[in-house]
Amino acid sequence: MKASGLVRKVDELGRIVIPIELRRTMDINIKDPIEIFVDDDMIVLKKFRSHESCVICDNVKDTVDFKGKKVCYECAEEIKSMGQPQEV
Repeated sequence: MKASGLVRKVDELGRIVIPIELRRTMDINIKDPIEIFVDDDMIVLKKFRSHESCVICDNVKDTVDFKGKKVCYECAEEIKSMGQPQEV
């Protein structure tokens, strides 16, 4: 586990603020669900991803399995078009 060097205090309501640098690095946006785990003496926060949602855009509709990961048709089509030769 990497040390971030960041320390935050818990407020009166039990809240802490996740610094913007970490939210950007971890792609955590406003209203994103966060999972909370306990591992021995540690509290672990993780961005929640439904096992049914697309690993690229988090869409939960029209997903297919691709090498053990869920991908929606829209992202699959976009990826497919990236492999096509560009017309000049």
